[in-house]
Formats: sequence, C-alpha cells, structure tokens
Amino acid sequence: MRRSWLVAAALLALWGSWSWWQARPLHPPPGVLAPDDPVQTPLEASMATILVGDFTLVPRARFDLTARVLSTARYRFDTGAALVPEDFALGWGRMSDSAVLKQIDITQSARFYYWHVRQFPIPRREIETHSANMHLIPADAGVRRALGRARVGQLVALDGYLVDADRADGWHWRTSLTRDDTGDGACELFYVTSIAMPAGQGAPAPSSPQ
Repeated sequence: MRRSWLVAAALLALWGSWSWWQARPLHPPPGVLAPDDPVQTPLEASMATILVGDFTLVPRARFDLTARVLSTARYRFDTGAALVPEDFALGWGRMSDSAVLKQIDITQSARFYYWHVRQFPIPRREIETHSANMHLIPADAGVRRALGRARVGQLVALDGYLVDADRADGWHWRTSLTRDDTGDGACELFYVTSIAMPAGQGAPAPSSPQ
C-alpha cells in the first residue's frame, strides 16, 4: 500500500511539474513587441445576435488586436463564468516592452486588472490607455483551448467582436467601446472568433471556428 502511495505521489509531482513547465511565463528581451493599437471597426449593418448557452450576445463593433499577455485569470464560480471562463490583461505599445513591465506589478482579481509602480517607467496615462483587462468569450472549443494555453509574456493576435450580453432573467454585461476609460465598466467584453500566436513562443497553431 505504501509503495502504491509513493508511486501515485511521484506521478502527481511529475504531472504538476509538467503542467507548470507548459504554463510558465515567458520573458522576452526588452523591446516593444506589439507596436500597434487595437483596431475597432464599426459594424456596417446590424448583425444577428449570437446565442451562447443561456446568453444572448449583441455585437457592437468588430475588434482585433495583437498584444502581450500581462496576466491571466480563470473564473469558475462567479455569475459570468459560464460565458467568460477567462480574462486576459493585455498590453500594447510600450506596455508590451519587458524593460517597462519589469517596473510594474500586475495582478488580477474579481474581474479587474490592477497595476502598481514605485516609480512610473512611462506616464500613468500611457499605462491606462495601452493596457486593458478583457473578458474573453471563446467562439468555440478550439478557441477556448488555445486561450487556455496562452502564457504570460506571450504575444496573442485575437479577432472577433465587442459585444453586450444579456440573459432572460435580466442579468446583463456591457462592453467598453474605448481604450481611454478606467475603472468599473472599462473592460472589453470580447467574443473571440480566432486566435493566433507568433511562432517560436511555444504557441499552438492558429484557431478559428469551423
């Protein structure tokens, strides 16, 4: 019995080590990795609503960006977890530069992204307008798996729609439509239809709905 327990413990330790290795943060060298701002495009015409389980999504704008993953947070038990299993804090411009980010402490909790500095490496407003917490709604199982494999420090290219979400019981969630806001209501509710990650970062192949 003791031998079986030791074997199980060893296997569990190996699995934990492998999982940590697969998900470990990346530490790219200094330099801006994602120079471009997100691209938000008005819809040419009203789009049909999108049904995701008990939720109805109303597309508000086309949205795509390439950004550095600053932090990730998975949610299983809050009200929106069935729709949004994961949030990414993302940075672009100088908020994708390791030389800047090493001077900024970044955390996530309760659907918010928090940052703290002892001394500003770039202006405060630049931090606010070149990073965001985004609530990610995967369009299909492939996108969900790919999002789950994204690592802190990695570049991700996401494409899809900013949406508002409603449920028949009156629950609702509204997206931000600007990168200039902060605080409550400033997060993007992002229906992700495709995800790609640059080669050479241990990334999965591009994923899109079938």
